[in-house]
Amino acid sequence: MFKLPALKMLAVLALMVSMSACSIFGSKRDTIDNMPLEALYNKAHASLENADYSAATKAYQRLIARFPSGEYNEQAQLDLAYSQYKDNQPDDALSTVNRFIKTYPTHKHVDYAYYLRGLINFDRTSGVIERYVGLGGSQTRRDQGYNLQAFDDFSELSRRFPDSAYTADARQRMIYLRNVLAQYEINVAEFYLRNKAYVAAADRSQYVVEHYQQAPQTGDALAILTRSYLALDQKTLADQTRQVLALNYPNHPYLTDAKWPHAPSTLRKMVPFSAHH
Repeated sequence: MFKLPALKMLAVLALMVSMSACSIFGSKRDTIDNMPLEALYNKAHASLENADYSAATKAYQRLIARFPSGEYNEQAQLDLAYSQYKDNQPDDALSTVNRFIKTYPTHKHVDYAYYLRGLINFDRTSGVIERYVGLGGSQTRRDQGYNLQAFDDFSELSRRFPDSAYTADARQRMIYLRNVLAQYEINVAEFYLRNKAYVAAADRSQYVVEHYQQAPQTGDALAILTRSYLALDQKTLADQTRQVLALNYPNHPYLTDAKWPHAPSTLRKMVPFSAHH
């Protein structure tokens, strides 16, 4: 009987064991670089569902690179933007979602893309906890660029897709943003008023009256505008503005406190303008 030399026999056995292991465990060695399309999408989606946003981002990016067309690719782009947003990568998320909107302007889920774009900008200036502090907090004292952009994003969604499932929430966020933006202008107007820059104070207040008429801060704007006109010796304009204030905000503290807002009550020191909110 023919026999293989000992060393060659060991080599053959090693090869057989290796091939057997590949057949048994090959599926476990699948990676995002060689998984079939559906399996790769499922892996990415599972990571997203489990809040492993870093892993989800990597898997979606690989899917998009390996399979550059088709429904899986389109959905992966939306999911990628969301995972980047949740992974605190707002610039990357915006880039992804803007590319999707530009590439697929008539996609069945493009309304969600507009909504997500608004969310990304909405969350760029402050966290959830800070929002519960109130409109007198630090957010209304920061640059409002992202809030303005978020407002425009939600506005575009509402205009383009009035019946979208996301539009109702977008409109509620627009109301919140409108009030934040109005309070920011009031904060600036107050600063100018305290520093006797009456023209600048009047300009900021007038802006609130013209652009944020439904915001609760409009009463403050009219009050500051009245004080500014008085300081500028524009008594007729001051009287007219005060009449508008009294008609629309009869309980505003300016109407009973001649020193408002320079000597507010203790309560108003803690919660700015709380007396008429």
